[in-house]
Amino acid sequence: MVELTLLEDKLRNLQENLAGMKSVLVAFSGGVDSTFLLSAAHEVLESRAVAITIASELHSPNEIQEARKIAAMLGSPHEVVYAKILDLPGLKENPPSRCYLCKRHLFSKLKEMASQRDLAYVVDGSNADDLGDYRPGMAALTELGIRSPLMEAGLTKEEIRLLSKERGLPTWNKPTMACLATRFPYGIEFTEADLGRVEEAERFLRTMGLYDVRVRHHGDMARIETGRNEMMRCIENADAIVTKLKGLGYVYIALDLQGYRSGSMNVGLSHSLQDVHAAEATPSDG
Repeated sequence: MVELTLLEDKLRNLQENLAGMKSVLVAFSGGVDSTFLLSAAHEVLESRAVAITIASELHSPNEIQEARKIAAMLGSPHEVVYAKILDLPGLKENPPSRCYLCKRHLFSKLKEMASQRDLAYVVDGSNADDLGDYRPGMAALTELGIRSPLMEAGLTKEEIRLLSKERGLPTWNKPTMACLATRFPYGIEFTEADLGRVEEAERFLRTMGLYDVRVRHHGDMARIETGRNEMMRCIENADAIVTKLKGLGYVYIALDLQGYRSGSMNVGLSHSLQDVHAAEATPSDG
């Protein structure tokens, strides 16, 4: 249960921090966190809060369209920028530092765009819950001086959903999303065709009413993660699911009995390996 007085304090801190920044470029995906951040930034800074959405092979086209609609609804200046991420050296080989490589590249571009538009800061939607798990991308944000106002205010995902609901934002109960590369085990190279196959499989499963769902790609096997309360729906629709996913090229289709969990592909990384890759991903010269 969220303590309302504490939540009001966090919201006030967020608004004061944004006001102190004077102008921001919001890295906007159209998800729960970045939508709430853009709403707050637009409220405080008006036209000095500009939303930029990066579209790439790692992002679902549907998500890009949703981002356009939400930014328009909020009345925020918004632009979609296309990036060819798979051309980034070392990325499609899918090392544990993948997220670092990607974010370092993309947020460097966002910093250039902010400078061209005379915007003081680039901000992203990382929240207080993102301080856990293995997140090498956070190192890239730190190195580049990217601000995370929701995290700085101590706002958690639950609190952001609650505040979003109060604001009438359509994303308040939106499932958590992540780039399509997170569906592949580290060290397994992926292609644009593989990414498209995963995206289509997940889109099909959502038409069945599944909320949190991931199709983890293990070569010729698709491992479906979804909420435990939704597993029976998968079983009831097993024939349709098997037909669709086999049509996409999978030979084996498995339902993960542990259910959906964020960061499940990080389980195979030992803490020592995570530390090594975090060190490798962080240049000593900053």
